[in-house]
Amino acid sequence: MFDFCINGGGMVGAALALGLTQQGYKVAIIETAMPQAFDPGQKPDLRLSAISLTSVDLMRALGAWSFIENYRVKPYSKLSVWEQPSMATEFDAQSIGQSLLGYFVENRLIQLGCHQALADYDVTWINQTKLVGYRETEGITAVELDNHEVLQCRYLIGADGARSQVRALAQIGSTGWQYGQQAMGITVELQSDPGSETWQQFYPSGPRALLPMYGNYASLIWYDDATRIKQLKSLSKQQLTEEIQSHFPDRIGPFSILDKASFVLTRSHASDYVRPGVILVGDAAHTINPLAGQGVNLGFKDVAALLAVTATCKPEQPEFHQQLKTAYETPRKRDNLMMMSAMDSFYLLFSNEIPPVKWIRNLMLKGADMAGPIKHKILKYAMGMDEWKF
Repeated sequence: MFDFCINGGGMVGAALALGLTQQGYKVAIIETAMPQAFDPGQKPDLRLSAISLTSVDLMRALGAWSFIENYRVKPYSKLSVWEQPSMATEFDAQSIGQSLLGYFVENRLIQLGCHQALADYDVTWINQTKLVGYRETEGITAVELDNHEVLQCRYLIGADGARSQVRALAQIGSTGWQYGQQAMGITVELQSDPGSETWQQFYPSGPRALLPMYGNYASLIWYDDATRIKQLKSLSKQQLTEEIQSHFPDRIGPFSILDKASFVLTRSHASDYVRPGVILVGDAAHTINPLAGQGVNLGFKDVAALLAVTATCKPEQPEFHQQLKTAYETPRKRDNLMMMSAMDSFYLLFSNEIPPVKWIRNLMLKGADMAGPIKHKILKYAMGMDEWKF
């Protein structure tokens, strides 16, 4: 029998599996879509994340960061945001006594790094069959697979993303919505290294951003309404290049497009993270507007909080379920909801063209650039280095 069966071996699921196995638990991971192996000659992936220093510390503690770093990462030390260039706000790592704000890393490489670290531990991988159901009876959870095999564990963990099958099987409701904007990610090759600054300019239709990547590569993010994103997606590379040159800030220089993809923006929040025999983590429990790049970092904070529980209380102990509710679910729901609300307020503020609101937000950006202590507090919170307290 397993202590934990994790449905989903992505970034969050693999990191959690690594922590649990290091604590001595018997773990099974159900994952049929294994990532492509790393090859230094590969072009960059479309999907990447801004990894906070707190998340990097977690990856280091788990023994995965050295593998990730050996693939390819892009450190960044400066973030600039503006609507009017004369009223820009710059967040600099040195202002809070750090050398970096974080790293941009391709999602697949984070996943591969965790998988490589897991190779040193006795974990069971289930790659050829999928989860179809579960039954919880008196502290034992029977996990049913589509090949008719049944695994027994103490808890089934849903680390299976925004469309979580575990959440659906547990009949855990969620609240949320799809935003009016969508986004397009465009991987480009520049003529030179993009440097260590990431920037974002706000437009009435949504922000446009540059995320530096390793070498001469970068990712451009274009937010807009669904019709416009669909139209952009249909363009040839040459046509899209011309659109970017016409509508992005004049800070990119010559570039060539490698790949593009569009994605919808959603917010969702599960009513429960914990049920008898079931735990939700990461996107299975919550999704957030990606404006500030906090999605996977919130997932890693879930991992850290859950590992703090399992370090002191075992799943077979009678008090374990209550510990999950009080020491994992309650604080993580509060923190995640606070970040969701902050991003929604930000989204609404910068999607509003009423003249007084427009004037206020520009004043806020300029004011934030001048207000040292508040600016530093915001930056530390975004980096996961501090808790926001009212």
